[in-house]
Parts: sequence; structure tokens; C-alpha cells
Amino acid sequence: MAKMGRPLSNNPSTHRATIRFTESEYQSLKQYAETHNLTITQAIKCGIELLYSQSHK
Repeated sequence: MAKMGRPLSNNPSTHRATIRFTESEYQSLKQYAETHNLTITQAIKCGIELLYSQSHK
């Protein structure tokens, strides 16, 4: 029988970072993600990409 499950990714996410937010920071992030139809993780990754692109101009 063939292997079941999700296909392997070409660029797997192997590193994990933990961050703590105040209640107001979390609510702001959650609202932003909902407004832009993103997950909280996607919103944070977009923010990191934005910071990186601004620092390499």
C-alpha cells in the first residue's frame, strides 16, 4: 500500500519561535489578521518580510 499523508514540502518550516504579547497587542494583531483575511502566523511573517525589505533598501 502507498504512503498516506501530506506531501513533503520543498522548504519545510523546521524552526520555531515563541513570542509573548500583551492583551492589547494580541487583539490588534488578531484584528489585523481578520481584516486582511490572514492567519496570525501569516500576518507576523508579512511583518517580518516588511521589516527585512525596509532595512535592505
